Amino acid sequence: MPSTLTEKILARAAGLPAVRPGDNIWVNVDILLTHDVCGPGTIGIFHREFGRQARVWDADKVVIIPDHYIFTADAKARRNVELLRQFVREQGLPHFYDPGTPRYKGVCHVALPEAGHVRPGEVIFGTDSHTCSHGALGAFATGIGNTDAAFILGTGKLLIKVPPTLRFRFDGALPPYVTAKDMILRVIGEIGVDGATYAAMEFCGAAVAALEVEERMTLCNMAIEAGAKNGIVAPDEKTLRYVRARTARPFAPLLGDPDAPVAREWSCDAAALEPAVAEPHLPSNYALARERGAVKLDRAYIGSCTGGKLTDFLLAARILKGRRVAIDTFLVPATVEVAEQLITTTLDGKALVEIFAEAGCLDIAPPSCAACLGGPVDTFGRAQGDEIVISTTNRNFVGRMGSKKASIYLASPLTVAASAVTGRITDPREFM
Repeated sequence: MPSTLTEKILARAAGLPAVRPGDNIWVNVDILLTHDVCGPGTIGIFHREFGRQARVWDADKVVIIPDHYIFTADAKARRNVELLRQFVREQGLPHFYDPGTPRYKGVCHVALPEAGHVRPGEVIFGTDSHTCSHGALGAFATGIGNTDAAFILGTGKLLIKVPPTLRFRFDGALPPYVTAKDMILRVIGEIGVDGATYAAMEFCGAAVAALEVEERMTLCNMAIEAGAKNGIVAPDEKTLRYVRARTARPFAPLLGDPDAPVAREWSCDAAALEPAVAEPHLPSNYALARERGAVKLDRAYIGSCTGGKLTDFLLAARILKGRRVAIDTFLVPATVEVAEQLITTTLDGKALVEIFAEAGCLDIAPPSCAACLGGPVDTFGRAQGDEIVISTTNRNFVGRMGSKKASIYLASPLTVAASAVTGRITDPREFM
C-alpha cells in the first residue's frame, strides 16, 4: 500500500516495512535537541530514572543549543545555562553551543539546520514545540516533553503513534507581496488552532516548490499552531543543496508515494493570497492586512525562529530601504550567522545593517529568542505594558511577549516593515 513521506520516515526508523496512521511504534532517534528552558528539567529526570552516573545513549546525537534567555541578568536563567554546561562536561557531549563563547549560535530551530544536524529522512525530537520547523528539510521532526526527552537520552528510542497526514497544496505562483507567513496564517485561519491535532501537515504544490528552504521552515514552524504533530515538505534539489553545504555526513532522503491516501487534502490558489495578520490572541484570528489599517501600533518586532532568518530581513529591507520607521522597531537575528549576514548582505549595493540604521530601527540585538517568549524584565523587546505590537513571531497568546496587557498581531516581515513605516497595520503593497 502506498505511504506518505511521514509514514515512510517513521517506518524506516522503526525497522518496519510499512506503518499506518494509529500504529504505536518504537522509533530510533537520529537527533535529540534541547535548550536552556527545558534542558535542566530533562537532565533531572534522566538522572532520577537512569541514575546519577548514567551515560546518554549516543553523545553524537544529542544537540544542546541554549537560546531562550541568554542576554539577561536574571539569576535563574543564568543558572539554567550553567546546569547545561555541567551536564555537557560530565557526558563529554560534542554538540553544545555555549553562550559567551565562539561556539554560541542562537535560536535552536535555525541553528540546528545551519550546523548540519538536520538531514532528510531522519527523525528529530526536541524539547520545544517548534521543533516541527525541521520538517522543511524532509525530516520527521516534532516537539516532546522533558520526560520523553529523558527517556531518549537513556535509550535512543521513543514510542509514538503514527499520525495521519493532512495535505496542504498551494497551486500556482505566489505574488511578490505574499510570503510563507501569509500562507501558513491562511491555513491556520481556515482550520483553526486544533484543525490538525496530532496530524502530519504535508505542504506541497508549485508555490511550495518555488519557496526557498528558509521560507519552507516558516511553513513547518507554525504547524504546531494548528495542533499538528509535525510539518513536512518533500526534499528536492534545493533541500539537498542546503544540507550538503552544511554537512558531509551521509543521509538517505525519502519521498512519499503520490497516490498515498491522506486524511484530508486542502487546496489553495497561491496567486489569490493576500498579506495577512493574525489578531490577538490566537494565531487563527485571520484577517487581511488591508482591512486592518485603522489599528494603530506602538512597536514592530522582526525576529524569532519563524521571522529572524536572512530571508526575513531581506524582505523587510525591501520595504525599509529609503524610508523611516514611525514606531520603535526591534530587530533580532535568529543566529550569529544571520547577524553576520546582515553586515555582508547587500540590497541595491547597500548593506542590510545600513538600511535598517538609516530607517531608524533600534540597534540590532544579539541573536537569541529575545521577546518571542517574553522572558525576564530586561529581555530585549519584551512588552512591559499595554503595547500594541506587530511581530514576525509565531504566537500571539496573552502574555506571550511579556506583558499580559499587550496585544500582538502576527504578520510577515513585509507587512511588519510596512506597518513600522506608517505606525498602523499596513498592507505592504502600499510600498511595492
